[in-house]
Amino acid sequence: MSTSRRFLKLLPALALVALAIPASASAQATRTWVSGVGDDANPCSRTAPCKTFAGAISKTANGGEINCLDPGGFGGVTITKSLTIKCHYTEGGVLVSGTNAIVINATATDKITLRGLDINGIGTGAQTSLSGVKVLSAKSVHIIDSEIYRFQAGVAVVPTSAQTRVYMRDNHIHDNGVGVINAPGNNTITFSTVTLQHNDIVENTCGTTTSSFGANASTPNAAVDCGAAGSGSGIILSSDGQILTN
Repeated sequence: MSTSRRFLKLLPALALVALAIPASASAQATRTWVSGVGDDANPCSRTAPCKTFAGAISKTANGGEINCLDPGGFGGVTITKSLTIKCHYTEGGVLVSGTNAIVINATATDKITLRGLDINGIGTGAQTSLSGVKVLSAKSVHIIDSEIYRFQAGVAVVPTSAQTRVYMRDNHIHDNGVGVINAPGNNTITFSTVTLQHNDIVENTCGTTTSSFGANASTPNAAVDCGAAGSGSGIILSSDGQILTN
């Protein structure tokens, strides 16, 4: 068989290899996009955006960023790696019923930023001890310029990692059981802080609370000690609004 004929027989296989290489190389992108008219079957690119944060996160690389291309409701999500979600130029809606909206359960070295989100528990979270943002594990979490409302806890910082820092700025947190709670759940947590700057925390049953003893059994329930499992001894509230538990 001539060389040219052998090459022609190999062409289909070579074409399949060529198609496979870009697919694997583009499995995760450093920047992905969601749209109100997107589809989670898409690669979450600028021209083919996804529909939800949950659909986009699996296609976003560690340390990457999810942006909102246009207004939409993008659903709840669990974040398990360093990630930024930014929607401050358009409506970034997270409307949930009967579930936590955003759960952060990353590693002790991961950093997460949430900016420009509209997080609405539609009142069901107020009866079922659910949170708008629930921080379980991360090195640091930044929550900026967001509205969080109608949950049992707007932001619940209940870490399981040794040290967790949460920074909150320019947020509107209202109509929750507890606006913000910082309550590490066991004595292996050596350091947990929530720094509040220029936030409107209003019309909640309890505004902010912190405890060295963790959240109560309803995790948290504003009707019982404002969500704390015990008295708040050992609490330090600094002049710049930092809530420290250790």
